[in-house]
Amino acid sequence: MLETRIKELREDRDLIQKDIALLLNITQANYSRIENEIQELDYKGLKILSKFYNVSIDYILKNDNNKSRESDN
Repeated sequence: MLETRIKELREDRDLIQKDIALLLNITQANYSRIENEIQELDYKGLKILSKFYNVSIDYILKNDNNKSRESDN
């Protein structure tokens, strides 16, 4: 489920996988594996994406539909 959310967030900003891979300091191939549910995103990656997209980690994990980052501070 996480994979769907991070793909939606990326596409909403008209970014390509390589853009996010650079942000996470991983290869585009590794990021593709994350979006395709072959590889898991670690907590550090979750934190980076949360800050980058200005959404909560719970929102990325689909535990919450509220995008606010207040609970992650």
